[in-house]
Amino acid sequence: MKFQGKTVIVTGAGSGIGKGVALVFGGLGANVIVAERDDTGMETEQIIKEKGGNGLFIKTDVRSEEQITSMLSTAMDKFGRIDILINNAGVSKFKAIFDLSVSEWDDILHTNLRSMFIASKEAARLMKKGGRIVNIASTRAFMSEPDSEAYAASKGGIVALTHALAASLGRLGINVNSISPGWIETGDYEKLREIDHLQHLSKRVGKPEDIAKACLYLCAPDNDFVTAENIVIDGGMTRKMIYES
Repeated sequence: MKFQGKTVIVTGAGSGIGKGVALVFGGLGANVIVAERDDTGMETEQIIKEKGGNGLFIKTDVRSEEQITSMLSTAMDKFGRIDILINNAGVSKFKAIFDLSVSEWDDILHTNLRSMFIASKEAARLMKKGGRIVNIASTRAFMSEPDSEAYAASKGGIVALTHALAASLGRLGINVNSISPGWIETGDYEKLREIDHLQHLSKRVGKPEDIAKACLYLCAPDNDFVTAENIVIDGGMTRKMIYES
């Protein structure tokens, strides 16, 4: 009953982690705004409704300040409140540094990082005390492979933005945290190899529901002490010492 009647906005909720998070909140009685830039959001809305929940797809390109503010306005008109914002929308492009254009860099930073600043700022204007914001970062904020500069920079920025927002919005009674997922399989889980699972300390690859569970914890009304925190959910991979033998 903790989320019954609460309004939850999930960006990038048409697929992957965002979809998984939206479905979990929808199943717990929340009003879920499915903010997605393409029509995949319609499927998420439909699944929520088929399970007896209340979902609303609002087509939103998070690179656009106008579309973000319009989405928030529609949410307020429809439900009269905004309680939780899950900033999940993001894109990745792994390309050699000498081939990555400035426009491609800008697109990734605008989609992944700039959007979270805009959405958090505008949602906070509408939230009351007890509001929650969760930003989805990545373990790539802390470790890297070659050719990942733009994505890594955006995710590192999200972690820093999170504790800055927590400091500013804490005065309004709004808690802000981030989650850094590792390998979360959003495709066919059954096609994963045994080695894919066994390389994790947890002995399995993650699922979107693993991130959704953390969102529930961070957004619970009675959990008002955790803020400015980043939670790594990666099956232990960033703590695993790896040597070739």
